[in-house]
Amino acid sequence: MNLISSFGNPARQITIAYFAAFITLGMTSASLGPTLDALSIQTFAGLEKISWLFPIRSFGYLLGAVLAGRLYDRLQGHRLMALALVLMAGTMILIPTLPFFAVLMAALLAAGLGEGMLDVGGNTLIVWLHGKRVGPYMNALHFFFGFGALLAPLIVGQVVLRTESITWAYWLIAIATIPALTGVLITRSPVNNTAGSENGKNSAAPPGQALLILLVLFFFFYVAAEISFGGWVYLYAVKAAKTPAATAAYITSGFWGAFTFGRLVGIPLSAKLTPARILQIDLAGALLSLGLILTWPFETWALWAGSLGFGFFIASIFPTMITYAGTRMTVTGRITGYFFFGATIGGMVLPWGIGQFFEKIGPPVMTWSIAGAVFLAIITGISIALLFKNRQALHT
Repeated sequence: MNLISSFGNPARQITIAYFAAFITLGMTSASLGPTLDALSIQTFAGLEKISWLFPIRSFGYLLGAVLAGRLYDRLQGHRLMALALVLMAGTMILIPTLPFFAVLMAALLAAGLGEGMLDVGGNTLIVWLHGKRVGPYMNALHFFFGFGALLAPLIVGQVVLRTESITWAYWLIAIATIPALTGVLITRSPVNNTAGSENGKNSAAPPGQALLILLVLFFFFYVAAEISFGGWVYLYAVKAAKTPAATAAYITSGFWGAFTFGRLVGIPLSAKLTPARILQIDLAGALLSLGLILTWPFETWALWAGSLGFGFFIASIFPTMITYAGTRMTVTGRITGYFFFGATIGGMVLPWGIGQFFEKIGPPVMTWSIAGAVFLAIITGISIALLFKNRQALHT
């Protein structure tokens, strides 16, 4: 399917609006890590306390995702996406102006709520819009999320370099929501034409309890590692490698840039390799990349190489595991909800835990914790593969 040639059809404006919305989503999601130290100073909160912003925003995301999952089936989807974008833009405007930590927590909760609503909306409505031909559009949607996440640290780095403040970084991200907001307001929401359709590949037996738990745990460990690295690598670069603030922002941006490139490479790669083989390569590469930082924890070159490698290898793990599961069992909306529940909880727990020990034990606690999460994801992935193999043997 040629993604570009399809832009001549009536769905073009809607698709572009979704892509713009996910650029904004990526920028908003990646803005916290590079500004964590500045927010700590702004609210007179230490790193142990400021790390609560991660689980608070993730909890808001969880609430938004659960709420939106019901609302998109009943209300106009584009109106809900517009509400999410307004909520995100409003919080981006407020965050750099709030001197009190409790109020800042409330703002991050609201930002997470908007992110969850927008994430669920984009992933749901693009399926309704393109139906069975959604594959390349879905991959492109997540690519644009990575592109936005790449832009955020660059914006922060340049703004801090020129103004010594994070204020305009947040305000520029808020301004960036305008194209997406305009796009969803001037177009009609797609409707769900997929109800009742069946996919032959997904008509296999539903997962047993043990398999479902392992899959949820896999997403827990994976997202815990991804969010923790993206959120804490900036401060690790400043505190451990002693890099200037602008360099630390560039390292963070490099991580998200490699992540974006990895998702782009994953599109053609998925047509040549099996999901199982891609997962093997990705998890092994991620662990080796972290090994560079663990071996040379205070060297800038190792941090650069490890960040780029880790971002590249973890990029396609999430969609590949969903594809892997979907080819071997029935994946319903309820089951997918469990996947995102595990992912969201992982994104809450480990970044918060790192913050509790970052100053007490030292910056390397970040790398060891993330490496532990990746190792557990590998063990869980092996267990999942064995259960799938046993299920296949029983059905043959």
